[in-house]
Amino acid sequence: MNVNLDSKLDGARNSQAGLVVDVQAALKECNVLEVLDELDRELVGLRPVKTRIREIASFLLIEGLRKRAGLSTETPTLHMSFTGGPGTGKTTVAMRMAAILHRLGYVRQGHLVVASRADLVGQYVGHTAPKTRDILKKAAGGVLFIDEAYYLYRPDNERDYGQEAIEMLLQAMENQREDLVVIFAGYKDRMRTFFRSNPGLRSRIAHHIDFPDYTVEELMAIAELMLSEQMYRWDDASRGAFRQYLELRMKQPHFANARSVRNAIDRMKLRQAHRLVSRGGSVSAEELGRLEASDITQSRVFQGGIDADDSIGEAEREK
Repeated sequence: MNVNLDSKLDGARNSQAGLVVDVQAALKECNVLEVLDELDRELVGLRPVKTRIREIASFLLIEGLRKRAGLSTETPTLHMSFTGGPGTGKTTVAMRMAAILHRLGYVRQGHLVVASRADLVGQYVGHTAPKTRDILKKAAGGVLFIDEAYYLYRPDNERDYGQEAIEMLLQAMENQREDLVVIFAGYKDRMRTFFRSNPGLRSRIAHHIDFPDYTVEELMAIAELMLSEQMYRWDDASRGAFRQYLELRMKQPHFANARSVRNAIDRMKLRQAHRLVSRGGSVSAEELGRLEASDITQSRVFQGGIDADDSIGEAEREK
């Protein structure tokens, strides 16, 4: 080996060996802990998900410090897959992930663009490319979150243009990897089939994160948090009635975790308002904020009724 080159390499090694990096100072500088703490406050449970997000944030922080130290590094692959049922916090985590990536310097703006098949795939020749291009342009500098991504691929329809959108996404994921992160989301089994049918996508995804369904206890905690934020409360009877409601509802079709909890609370508020107006007379501030058991037990769920038609909204199905 050339003697001068040997000397330069030895000097570089010695320089790196003497370098000390303050990790805590770096964390404070990028303020990423604030985002992680917000995630803990916003979402009940999901411990495995939160742990994985912290691991990714730590890895990206260290990669940045390695780059500062002059150690060999390459831009990490950051595209992700979020799998799980509806209402498990996938979109919320994607928003926080965008903020983390921005604060650590991996994307310019840190915004989140949510898209579905309708936003990317056209209905006739020449329509898909401009639609997909427009979404990619909006997402540049941030994160593109594609919900129910498996609907992009419809092999049974020869005239479907979803494959064109997938090919454009693949190209963007490779060519814009330093300024765009794509997150594919959906049910776990369907996503597995989707990736199996599109191996080029799976090979470009570094992080596969599964979002578990919530337990009854976690759903009760979510309901308590929602009620507190909206300045409502329940007593022991209404709390017990809602727990019974959840236990019944979770066994029925189309249950959507936190989303179903939110919808159920909205219907409880409607019934409370109807009860107070029908009664007439004066209403105290305490009564305006209290939900009674009857506001819950009027649900058709207690009579075993549910409309399983997906063409109508969940609120209508459970009314």
